[in-house]
Amino acid sequence: MTADVRRIGIRLALGLRRVVNAVAGHIAAFFLRLLRLTDPDRTADLFAAAMRSIGPRLREHRIGRANLTAAFPEKSAAEIEAILAGVWDNLGRVAAEFPHLDRMWDYDRANPEAGRAESTPQTDAYFDRMRDDGKPALVFAAHLANWEEPALAAKAGGLDFAFLFRRPNLSGISDAIMAVRAGAMGTMIAGGPDAPFRIARALEQGRHVALLVDQHYGNGVDVTFFGRTCKANPMLARLARHIDCPIHGTRAIRLPNHRFRVEMTDAITVPRDAGGRVDVQGTMQVITTIVEGWVREHPEQWLWLHRRWR
Repeated sequence: MTADVRRIGIRLALGLRRVVNAVAGHIAAFFLRLLRLTDPDRTADLFAAAMRSIGPRLREHRIGRANLTAAFPEKSAAEIEAILAGVWDNLGRVAAEFPHLDRMWDYDRANPEAGRAESTPQTDAYFDRMRDDGKPALVFAAHLANWEEPALAAKAGGLDFAFLFRRPNLSGISDAIMAVRAGAMGTMIAGGPDAPFRIARALEQGRHVALLVDQHYGNGVDVTFFGRTCKANPMLARLARHIDCPIHGTRAIRLPNHRFRVEMTDAITVPRDAGGRVDVQGTMQVITTIVEGWVREHPEQWLWLHRRWR
């Protein structure tokens, strides 16, 4: 009897979970469709103002303050709070821009100042070379400005890209988010146990793969970031060791008047061991140092609100 009750309880719990997922997905899809009817610039301004007001009341604000104080000991308390205000402002804008992803990249090389998006001649040259050389490549990115922008730029530039992403816990919400991304980006690879194998297959097929590399990874390798040791996910470097291919960095920069610029680095020089193989820890340190340089340029555009150092 007890076993029967347990089985019934499990079935009820699974059924309730499916209902919650379905309802959450419908709600998420409804709000995304609703936000698509709004003006993205006005909505971004509204969301940014709301987050500047709400953000300082949240626990994450204290995490951000502690991170910034340790990273920039020379800055005053007022300067730290000003950076944090920018962080919340940026997050509000990212949320408002998401439903409009397919409209966020309108860069025209012949008229680079006309739209909301811009690039640089050097970045254009790197894009063209990657698109036409027939070789695989790994690309690292960080949670800077609207970090979806480089993916939009790659899709618009004709690059065959696959992107690793973390799927939200609720499958209904995940499906709604994927529906928005599907038309604006390349192939999406969900994080999970099989992700490294799927990425490796993409590289073996001569494709380009992008990964975000700036968050804590418990089983990662030690790197130094803003003078402190933290853990970095070594997947990108291990893939480069398995499939020796170029590694580039890319970032988005938020500009005034609701504009963006996407930049890409040339292939980085990776450290190697005595046998000529890619040094995993050393490569992740090179990448982390580049990301630190980006963050130092625009600290208000990086995601200081998570526990990068543990």
